[in-house]
Amino acid sequence: QVQVVESGGGLVHPGGSLRLSCAASGNIFSGNTVGWYRQAPGLRRMLVAHFTSGGSTTYADSVKGRFTISRDNAKNTVYLQMNSLKPEDTAVYQCNAYEDGSSPYGIVLSSWGQGTQVTVSS
Repeated sequence: QVQVVESGGGLVHPGGSLRLSCAASGNIFSGNTVGWYRQAPGLRRMLVAHFTSGGSTTYADSVKGRFTISRDNAKNTVYLQMNSLKPEDTAVYQCNAYEDGSSPYGIVLSSWGQGTQVTVSS
């Protein structure tokens, strides 16, 4: 089964930036939508950004204008550039892929990775 590995998280001060990476062991990103999710303690996993195979991007209102998703299909890798980070962005960030037009909370194409912890604190 395809697996994903997320990296790039860490501890950052409010207003800081991080760039997350997600690498897949197989070719699941090409031709599908790729998404970045986050899960804070006690809360459900939430989609924060996605990038369709056609090139459209969508962001959660809470991160719009601060986060940018990008993808490199040749490298089976997706990125999340996070700027102007806030304490409420603290969470474990994970990525996955799903068919274009399908629900990001339905069938995904990879087993879930461990995620990468992002902590925003002064």
